[in-house]
Amino acid sequence: MSRRIAALALVTVVASGAAVAAPTTAGAATPPIRIVKIQYDSPGADRGGNSSLNAEYVVLKNTTSTARSLTGWTLRDKEGFTYKFPSFTLKAGATVTIRTGKGTATSTTRYYNRTWYVWNNTGDTAYLRDSRGVLKDSWAFKDASAAAYYVTRR
Repeated sequence: MSRRIAALALVTVVASGAAVAAPTTAGAATPPIRIVKIQYDSPGADRGGNSSLNAEYVVLKNTTSTARSLTGWTLRDKEGFTYKFPSFTLKAGATVTIRTGKGTATSTTRYYNRTWYVWNNTGDTAYLRDSRGVLKDSWAFKDASAAAYYVTRR
């Protein structure tokens, strides 16, 4: 009799959706520093002018309630074009934009200082690694909309 009750209880739990799911890995959790937007194709023709290069960018967000040091962190694409953060701290809840072209770095905007584009218009992958080289976030994208030329996530 107790076997029937146990079996019935198990069937009831599974059928109700209350079964225990496999634990979520840390990799599936929102990373403390997250890639939230990639403007992979600047508006207009790709002629390589600095204003066009700076219209191509990646936005990172600190998803935590504490400031985070990004000193030594890197952002790169599939081809290996890499931006390395110098001494830099991202405030709690703040964003920083990394632009492809040249400019003067601020607390909210950094620059690759490149003379040609980084992000492929047809699709690419962004990799964010900490100062030890540990992958903290990545985002593969494809050109899904000829009207937008960017991808976002929350």
